[in-house]
Amino acid sequence: MQRYFLEQQQHDGDQVVLTPEITHHWVVVLRAAVGDQAEFVDATAHLFHGTLQAADPQAATVTLTQVATPAVELPAAVTIACGLPKQEKAEWITQKATEMGVDQVIFYGADWSVAKWQPNKVAKKLARLTKVANGAAEQSHRLHRPTVAYAPNLKAVLATPYDVPVMAYEESAKQGEHSALKTSLQAVVPGQTVLAIFGPEGGISPTEVTLAQSAGTTLVGLGPRILRTETAPLYFLTAASVLWELQ
Repeated sequence: MQRYFLEQQQHDGDQVVLTPEITHHWVVVLRAAVGDQAEFVDATAHLFHGTLQAADPQAATVTLTQVATPAVELPAAVTIACGLPKQEKAEWITQKATEMGVDQVIFYGADWSVAKWQPNKVAKKLARLTKVANGAAEQSHRLHRPTVAYAPNLKAVLATPYDVPVMAYEESAKQGEHSALKTSLQAVVPGQTVLAIFGPEGGISPTEVTLAQSAGTTLVGLGPRILRTETAPLYFLTAASVLWELQ
């Protein structure tokens, strides 16, 4: 069943006029007819079945019936902070990380980032990435739409405190470190916040490593192989899901 997000809190039995974007996708693209149903998530992450009452291509109306809300979100809120990647990798990371349960994605200007975001283009890029995250959240039947943000450098990322901050550092993997990631994830308590930092294609600079460690961040390896910048966050989120959800 198709899923959409609503911007306001809703209640059982409410009638809602859908936004033009939802109406176009459901009624025009998917050709929904009166009586058809879709899933809707309100602003408080409650799930409803919406029955189409009026299939007007300009303003469709649904009646909402509240249903049991499944547990589909990770038990801890995970933020991934990724050094600015090249080309279209930011969209790929955002989409796949959303499917895997991320709470927030931050792209930061790393010391060794090749890509640069011009100040006058940041808002446009974030709007595009937010749209990608919203679509991925609907597709994967999430109850929460991740936020996407930009930070000029790692220092700005670390200015926000997290309960469990870690940094994926390739030198840790090269040196055979294989327990810090598992230990850190297993120590997470439901409801806590987790920050996972990843470098760009050029890697993480020694200055950034020192900065992260001084802020209480644990250096972790992601297995014995060196992963690409777009693969590493997904490895981390997969490990978190296995340790937290597949017990």
